[in-house]
Amino acid sequence: MGKPVEMPIRDPWFERREVAPGITWVLEPSVNGFLRSNIWHVRGRDRDLVVDAGMGISPLRSAYPDLFKGDVLAFFTHGHYDHTGGAHEFERRASHVAEAVMLSEPEEATLVTADLPQSFAAALTAEAPDGVTPPFLVDALPYAGYDVSGYTIAPAPVTDPLADGDVIDLGDRVFEVVHLPGHTPGSAALIDRDSGVLFTGDVLYDGELLDELPESNIDDYVASMQRLLSLDAAIAYAGHEPPLSRDDVQRLGSAYLAQRSG
Repeated sequence: MGKPVEMPIRDPWFERREVAPGITWVLEPSVNGFLRSNIWHVRGRDRDLVVDAGMGISPLRSAYPDLFKGDVLAFFTHGHYDHTGGAHEFERRASHVAEAVMLSEPEEATLVTADLPQSFAAALTAEAPDGVTPPFLVDALPYAGYDVSGYTIAPAPVTDPLADGDVIDLGDRVFEVVHLPGHTPGSAALIDRDSGVLFTGDVLYDGELLDELPESNIDDYVASMQRLLSLDAAIAYAGHEPPLSRDDVQRLGSAYLAQRSG
């Protein structure tokens, strides 16, 4: 156990917002924006769907027992730890089959900036308002005595490996798996074609898209972005940052393609 870190306590750790009937946005405000990912909950008639599960710094399910009860399937858009930290809390876990290893054998995780690769630390510094590198990836603790240096990700083997075109049926709405490799080999989105609701993970959000990670592939990403734009989503709930309108999706996706074709 590391030396206790002096930080404010944030309780409750999470915030939630209902963004559409049956769709709730859960986020962790005290996580640095570099890793602050979105957690989405979709209420279904027969079962509920959770898309990604945040950092796992504080328990998710017990924070909102009214949301995470009954038959819940957790779908992971990809295996990076800012999306899978809470995966172990769910009995049923789905991802694209190509991403399953990242959940059963999690990548090394840290909340200590000094432990990050130099390129990540430089990006943090560049985004810091005062230009000073933050020492930690959180600005508060979930409770007194929390060991920031002891943060780890628990293995969470996939129980429901899915492939492109497979569906998740909630009873009153159906989501189709769309394999969109590039950010990671198994990155995948979910689309409800009846309503045009799309969950994009980290394939598209309003921010710098990461396609040069060791597990990334730019050619795959370009092809995936072209496919994503063809889905004609009415609204996209992304892996980071606020929801995107149809126009936002087209604008941001087209900008990425223009950048990579230049």
